[in-house]
Amino acid sequence: MPGRRLFSLCAFIAASAAFAQDEGPGPIPPELGRIADEWACAQSRETPGYFASLNGAEVSDAERSQLYACASFLGNFEGGNTVYASPSADSYQGVLFMNNRRPGELYLTGGNNPPPQGKVPPGPYVARADDTTGREIWRTYLQNGNVSGEWVGAANLNILPDGAIVVAFGNHLVKLDGDTGRILQHAALTPDAPLEGSNFKHLTIAPDGTLIVKNQTRATPCDIQGTLAAFQCPGGVAASPGSTILAVDPDTFEVLARVSVPENAVVPHTITSFDGRIAIYAPSILKAYRFFWDPETRTLSQDADWATPYLEPGQTTGDAPAILGDWVVFQTNGLPTDKAASSITAINQHDATQITRVYPFGEDLPTGQSWAPPKSAVDTENGLVFSADQNMMKIGAVRLDQDSGEMEVVWTLDGATTALQALYGPADARVLGTARAAAGTTLAELNQTNAPTYTQTALWLNALTGEVLAESDPLPPMNFNTLLSPGYGGRFYYMHDQGFYVLKVLPERP
Repeated sequence: MPGRRLFSLCAFIAASAAFAQDEGPGPIPPELGRIADEWACAQSRETPGYFASLNGAEVSDAERSQLYACASFLGNFEGGNTVYASPSADSYQGVLFMNNRRPGELYLTGGNNPPPQGKVPPGPYVARADDTTGREIWRTYLQNGNVSGEWVGAANLNILPDGAIVVAFGNHLVKLDGDTGRILQHAALTPDAPLEGSNFKHLTIAPDGTLIVKNQTRATPCDIQGTLAAFQCPGGVAASPGSTILAVDPDTFEVLARVSVPENAVVPHTITSFDGRIAIYAPSILKAYRFFWDPETRTLSQDADWATPYLEPGQTTGDAPAILGDWVVFQTNGLPTDKAASSITAINQHDATQITRVYPFGEDLPTGQSWAPPKSAVDTENGLVFSADQNMMKIGAVRLDQDSGEMEVVWTLDGATTALQALYGPADARVLGTARAAAGTTLAELNQTNAPTYTQTALWLNALTGEVLAESDPLPPMNFNTLLSPGYGGRFYYMHDQGFYVLKVLPERP
C-alpha cells in the first residue's frame, strides 16, 4: 500500500483488549523550522471569539469546518513516507479533544467515555500536557459521576481570546486558567428538559464572542451513562425532550437569552454569518432548524421560515452541519439504522425548500447497517465534502456545485471509522486525516461499547483524489467522534481510550 511504513511501537493483546506499548522512537520533537511559519499563519486567520492558534477551537472554527490550513503535512505527496509514533508518557482515560494554544501548549479533555452501566471513570476533566512527551503538567477534574450521580457525557474544549479555557458539560459551564488549570468561573445551566436528562455538551462561540451553548437530552428516568444514552435510554430519541439553546456572556457567564428546539438536537450546532446576521444551524431528530442570535437586542429567536424535514425514510439525525457557500451540509445517519443508507444532504441558506442529496456509498446496505456519527468536513476552496460511514465501512468525498447544490461522488475508499475527518494545509496540497479499522473487522467488533478488540490505523490521504499518502501500523481504536488533531511542528495527535500517540510523517529515508 502506498506510503505504508511505521516505526513499530505496540503489540495488540486480544485477550485483554490492551496494548503493550514500547517507547517507539522516543519523544517526537516538532519540526523546528515550521513552528514560526505555522504561528504566523495562525495569527493571520480571523478567529473571532477564539484564541488565534493552529487549533484553538474544538473543530477549527465556529463553522466546524475541520479545516486546519496552517497545519503542516511533512510527507511526500508521491507516497513513500514513514510514520513515527510515540505513546503519551501519562494515561488519559477517554481523551476526546486536543487543542493547542501557543506552540508548546497542549490541552485535552478526558473522562468522556464512561461505560453505559456501573462505575464510571472520573470526569470530564481538562489537562495540560507536554506537547512532545505527553507528560501531564496539570489536571482539573470537573465531575465524578460516581459521586454526583449526574449524566456523564462528552465535553467540548475551546480556548478564548485571552487564553482561558471554557468547557460545557452536564448542566455546568466552567472557565479555567490556561496556565494553572484553576477554576475561574462556574455557571449552572437550566434546561427545558429535566436536569437528569440534560447534557450541555455543545459549545460554539459566535462571531461577537458570545458563547452559544446547547444541550442534548435523554429520556428519563434512565441511568445509562455516556453520550450515546441519548438513544439508548428506554424509548430512545423519540421519547427524549427538546433541546435548549443558551446565549452566555463569555466574561460574566450571565445567561443573556434562551430559545427552545422543538425536538432533541443530539448533535452540535454550527454558527455562521448569514446576510449580516449571526445564524445558528441545529439539526434535530426530525427537522433542520435555524436560529438567530442578535447581540444588539440580546435575543435568540427561531427562524420560522427555515425549519424543514431533511431526512429520507429510514434515515436518522444529521450530524453537526457544515457550511459550504450558500449551502448547509449534513451527514445523515448520525444514529445507527438498518433501514436506509447514509447521504450527504445540502439545504440552501436562502431557501430551505431547496434540498439536494447524494449517497456517497450507494443506496444499498451491503453490511445491513449504516451509522455515520462523524460530521462532514468541508473544503470550500475545492468545493469538496467528506463523508464516513462506519457501519457501511466506507470513507469518501463528493463535490458540491455551489450554484445548484448538486453533488457527485469524487472518490471512495474502504475503511470503517467514527473519526471526524480533518483537513490540513493549503488548497493545492490539501491532506485529509482520519483513521480506519483493520481489514476484516466485523460490525460486532466495531460496535462494542467497551474494551474493543480490533485495531485502527492513522491515515493521511490526498484530499482531492483519495490516494493514501501515509498509514500507520495498528493502534488502539481512535475514540468515538474525535479526530487526528494537528499540532505545531508537523505533528499529529491520535486519541484512544487510555491516552494518545504523538505522530509525525516524514519522507522515507533512502
